[in-house]
Amino acid sequence: MLIVRELMFGPRRFSDIRASLPGISAKVLTERLSGLEANGVVLRSEAPEPAPAQLYGLTDWGYSAEPILQAIGRWAAASPLHDPTLPLSPVSFMLSLRTMLDTEAARGMFAVAVFTIGRAQFTARLNDGAMPVERGAAELPDLRFDAPAAPPLAAVFYGDVAPEAVGVQIIGDAALCRNFIALFSLPQPQANVACPRSEKA
Repeated sequence: MLIVRELMFGPRRFSDIRASLPGISAKVLTERLSGLEANGVVLRSEAPEPAPAQLYGLTDWGYSAEPILQAIGRWAAASPLHDPTLPLSPVSFMLSLRTMLDTEAARGMFAVAVFTIGRAQFTARLNDGAMPVERGAAELPDLRFDAPAAPPLAAVFYGDVAPEAVGVQIIGDAALCRNFIALFSLPQPQANVACPRSEKA
């Protein structure tokens, strides 16, 4: 599922996938990709010129796993042991925004936000409660967020940390920025106590 997550916003090169998954060996990643391809989750293709390379992308069925990833993300974020300082890939952060968006509060709001996270760029298009995300930077966005890595952005969006304290630069209308960031929040941690298991009806 971690590989599926990293492909959720479009096809990627083998080296890019591996760089986003610290600790995985080339052998293991090759085996996992081969298994996903054999089971109809991943499809290989060739990158266009000027830098031809093999790409790994999700099939339509693969993309349909996003609600599963979101459910797992909400469940994990509600853990009483959740540690928001753990490593986070750029894709993980962008997927978290789609997961933690308050869709009701976002009704009637429209904004185009570009995120530059290290070398990765994404465009989020907030549109009346929905927010599709795509790779690449839109021209003339309403908001621009630049960060060296994903964890500083997570601190700004979920930890109420001042951007300048973690090296995040924000360009755009200040009021719109505040309203945009306020749309995202983590679930409340669940109590770390034992509960009796419910009996089946």
